[in-house]
Amino acid sequence: MSLTHGLRRGLLRTAALLILVLLIGATYQGVTTALERRRFPHPGRMVRATDHQLHIFCTGEGSPTVVLEAPATGMSGAWAAIQPDLERTTRVCSYDRSGLGWSEWGPSPYNPGRVPEELQALLRNSGERGPYVIVGQGLGAAFAKMFASRYPAETRALVTIDPPMSGATANVRRLLIVSPWLARTGLLRASPTLSRRARSLPGPAGAQMRAFLNRPDHLTRASIEAAEWDRTVRLAEAATITTVPVTAIEASGTHPLALLADPDAAAKVLAGIRSVLGR
Repeated sequence: MSLTHGLRRGLLRTAALLILVLLIGATYQGVTTALERRRFPHPGRMVRATDHQLHIFCTGEGSPTVVLEAPATGMSGAWAAIQPDLERTTRVCSYDRSGLGWSEWGPSPYNPGRVPEELQALLRNSGERGPYVIVGQGLGAAFAKMFASRYPAETRALVTIDPPMSGATANVRRLLIVSPWLARTGLLRASPTLSRRARSLPGPAGAQMRAFLNRPDHLTRASIEAAEWDRTVRLAEAATITTVPVTAIEASGTHPLALLADPDAAAKVLAGIRSVLGR
């Protein structure tokens, strides 16, 4: 009896300690997120796309306008090493897909085929003039190709950076499924599994990207996108490009969650985009 009683007390103490740690972590997460909301107001504009508002951030002047489509888990801040350089010579716009960054989720269930439609409506309603140079990285390259196929008259050129492959995301899916829960308890901040990928992104946009990689709302939508990864790849493979010139760049490797945080990779991408603009 004494052994059983002692074991029970030990389990209760362990459970109580675990609950206390989780409460502390959740409180820390809530306070930090509230501070980040004040520290990082959206830098661009909230514009109605189809049936909800998306965040778009446009800088620079000139033509053609470069439109940046972020990789998996990414948002406008993922282009921190690219947009400030491009804006010196032309107009450039980054944005947050539905449910990512500052963008609203929208009332409809997620459908990767809707992403180009929402981007086209966003650009139209924000008054940005085409035709555009559409640039996509990773999963964003699939969406960019779908846009160019669906709206060729509005696409001056297509640039794909490390386009996604099918069947390469089993571990990534598992990570993203649990990441919102890890974020809610503060454990993700304690072990920055995702935000460390954005560690080298420069400036305020890089800080924004790192902050959202610890946000459960952002990560929940990112996990939904990852769950439809193979379907997105198939839609992109089925998209035909006939009249739009396409430039492919290998820069950041094949990891599904790679960001353009490495200076050498960013420089390679910038050189490729400038070459397209020059042509």
